[in-house]
Amino acid sequence: MSLRIYLDGQIVDESEAKVSVFDHGLLYGDGVFEGIRAYNGRIFRLDEHLQRLYNSAKSLWLQIPVTMDEMAQIVVETCRANELRDGYIRLVVTRGVGDLGLDPRKCPKPTIFCIAANIELYPEELYETGLRLITCATRRINPDAFNVEIKSLNYLNNIMAKIECVQAGVPEGIMLSADGYVAEGTGDNIFCAYGDTLLTPPVYIGNLAGITCAATIELAESAGMTVKQELFRLHTVYCADEVFLTGTAAEMVAVIEVDGRPIGEGKPGAVVKRLRADFQSLVNSEGTPIYD
Repeated sequence: MSLRIYLDGQIVDESEAKVSVFDHGLLYGDGVFEGIRAYNGRIFRLDEHLQRLYNSAKSLWLQIPVTMDEMAQIVVETCRANELRDGYIRLVVTRGVGDLGLDPRKCPKPTIFCIAANIELYPEELYETGLRLITCATRRINPDAFNVEIKSLNYLNNIMAKIECVQAGVPEGIMLSADGYVAEGTGDNIFCAYGDTLLTPPVYIGNLAGITCAATIELAESAGMTVKQELFRLHTVYCADEVFLTGTAAEMVAVIEVDGRPIGEGKPGAVVKRLRADFQSLVNSEGTPIYD
């Protein structure tokens, strides 16, 4: 069954979902996007995702031509058109069609499209056994050069790091800040557990403010854990009781080895198992309904 795609006011077959070669999202990565999840017929934290989308667009001087409520309806309608109850949603707003120059004023109308499909970032068995990671040589973009809180279409920094992971034969890697602090994965936020304390890097060093990261912090604090958002280096990762990654696509997955060093007992620990169970309960019980 082919997918049904929302594209600039219409739901069309995926074969008809075409974007111009003059679209600045393609030519220059000029645009913003969100990856969103649906569980059990509900869209998880849609409002938070849309707020981040509109904030990113505002920073890029990109005027989205529909209201946030209208955009929410676009997402819901796309899910309905694909009879989606559980899956992944990609919502994209580009600068739109323009000339071959950089000037965004030459792009009179942004392009909006929405895809509702399925995704499997890691094989299911890795959620049971955990991931082996490397530290990537590619550093996270310095926030003085570009604020990566803007979820833009230009992901080459992440892709260059992901290439290192592919060549090393591991599914994911750790990216460091320009100053050598642990930042995040190529597409995920990172947590270290020390007893009942969780550490995660602050956003200001060049991290995306993750929706799943925020939910994880809420769940950990509800479970009586202390959560600290502070700077730390690889030594802290190597010596942690547990390490795990969070993200919309990845959800929550344990890390059992980093740079050849086993983490804790070298298997998923009690903290990530408990938080993952709590997360699954959360996502299956709240969200924007797709169907009445």
